Amino acid sequence: MRLLKWLGFAALAAAAGAHAQGYPTKPVYLYIPFAAGGPTDTLGRNLAQVMGKSLKQQVIVENVVGAGGTIAVARAAKAAPDGYTVLLHHIGMSTAPSLYRTLTFDPLKDFEYIGEVADVPMTLIARGNFPAANFKEFLAYIKANKDKLSYANAGLGAASHLCGLLFMTAIQTEFTTVPYKGTGPAMNDLLGGQVDFMCDQTTNTTGQIIGGKVKAYGVTSKTRVPSLPNIPTLAEQGLKDFEVVVWHGLYVPKGTPKAALDRLNAALQDSIKDADFKANLAKLGAEPVSADRAKPEALHKLLESEIAKWAPIIKKAGQYAD
Repeated sequence: MRLLKWLGFAALAAAAGAHAQGYPTKPVYLYIPFAAGGPTDTLGRNLAQVMGKSLKQQVIVENVVGAGGTIAVARAAKAAPDGYTVLLHHIGMSTAPSLYRTLTFDPLKDFEYIGEVADVPMTLIARGNFPAANFKEFLAYIKANKDKLSYANAGLGAASHLCGLLFMTAIQTEFTTVPYKGTGPAMNDLLGGQVDFMCDQTTNTTGQIIGGKVKAYGVTSKTRVPSLPNIPTLAEQGLKDFEVVVWHGLYVPKGTPKAALDRLNAALQDSIKDADFKANLAKLGAEPVSADRAKPEALHKLLESEIAKWAPIIKKAGQYAD
């Protein structure tokens, strides 16, 4: 019996050693919980390129859309824990437990953590012919016409939805929200004037703002965005402590071998230092995180704190999904 146990342990050790030496030996799939062309997809495709160089294997982006990102998370949680399925998700990973009455996964128990990737500020924007010339006028107009105006978002749990909830709380005014199946359709209707305003990530709005197709009234970060230097923060304009920065992290299924975790983290560390990656994100108003934040323990700590932060906001809003 002892010999059999020893042989079993030896086999496991050999398998782990082989994994450490060979991983990755085939393409890695990067799950994106949202549609192609959206802000998280844009970040993910840039990341896939630089991580692929570091891993010396292709990183294939797979858009697994639906249910506010929870379909992708559930599928990633059930994937084989071999390092070949990686999930990129944003702040929605922390809000799902409060937004959805039933989930088939637990963000804190069903995953191993690779690290944070990037911070993306958001912008408060309106259709090009919106009457307000600045944020003060914008705020006054919303409060005076709250029953006539519509706020677009990319669906329950999307960053644009969360920003809207926080904005309503900050200005103590409720307005009509119009959920879409993704950022693309929401932006299209904003450009067409079918809806009045929205709050979305700079990776999706910077080009529209610079092109003069929408009006921008503020950014949601603590400091101004270098690619949009003339747009003040909302905090500058009177909304004290208002901050919504969409953080993104990398996850793999629980039980993924340490060799794969270490290799993926090394590739992430290489990526956040990559000059092209930094430049591409800067054009979109985003930036990679520091090396300390691109670590498993940092992402785990952040996820815990963000779950606690958003739970009371979502509960107060009373917006849930089954």
